[in-house]
Amino acid sequence: MTEPNRVTLRENKVPEPTASFWTIKILATTVGETAADLLSSSLHLGTQVTSVVMAAVFLVVFAFQFASRRYIPAIYWLTVVLISVVGTLITDNLTDGLGVPLWVSTTIFAVALGATFAIWYAVERTLSIHEIVTRRREAFYWLAVLFTFALGTAAGDLVAEQLDLGYLVSVGVFAAAIGLVALAHFTFRLNAIVAFWAAYVLTRPLGASLGDLLSQPVADGGLGLGTVVTSLIFLLAIVAIVIYVTLTGRSRAGQARSEETASARTLSVDA
Repeated sequence: MTEPNRVTLRENKVPEPTASFWTIKILATTVGETAADLLSSSLHLGTQVTSVVMAAVFLVVFAFQFASRRYIPAIYWLTVVLISVVGTLITDNLTDGLGVPLWVSTTIFAVALGATFAIWYAVERTLSIHEIVTRRREAFYWLAVLFTFALGTAAGDLVAEQLDLGYLVSVGVFAAAIGLVALAHFTFRLNAIVAFWAAYVLTRPLGASLGDLLSQPVADGGLGLGTVVTSLIFLLAIVAIVIYVTLTGRSRAGQARSEETASARTLSVDA
């Protein structure tokens, strides 16, 4: 009898990394930053209570995502939004609650992400997001995603703290870093899987910087929209794009394919 984590699903559970994929990912990352700040600070729940509440909500939604046998845009992206909040709160708890230096948490999450990839490849012999067709591969995928959010939060805060760049400059720096990854992939043939996950990590500090730029007071270098307004704007944008890709199939996950074909499409954009 086939083990549950080896059950082959009907199709890949991860959408194609098109322009809409990266747009929603950045929007979700921004919501992860502003929503965490809104709940813990603006609503005075505190980091620990917020962490417990959001972890519980995430686990419920994740159960639906993991139980489904195909890619469902609404469930998948709700899972991403919630895991972005949880990943942010993990780092915030270590930094603010336990006093762990950012360079330490950055190192810890980088090692944890590297170990996840190493074990994932040792077990499955592939890290392709185009072949998430078993429960075990999906478990590895979401564990990696969680660590990318925690790592991106820690590394982004570390850079901002050390260099004191300001929100607008930080947005430009991280956007440029993602651009360099794309250039390395398309022009200099950087491995597609390496390029995808590097960009995935970098979208976290990019989205956080964008969220801070919009939500923080003008006196602190932001635009003063506040966490409530910023969160609502980005949530509505996510909903609109998810509805669009659901109706048009532009972000549809494809069937499992060979690693060679997958590599050529890893950082592709909408036609």
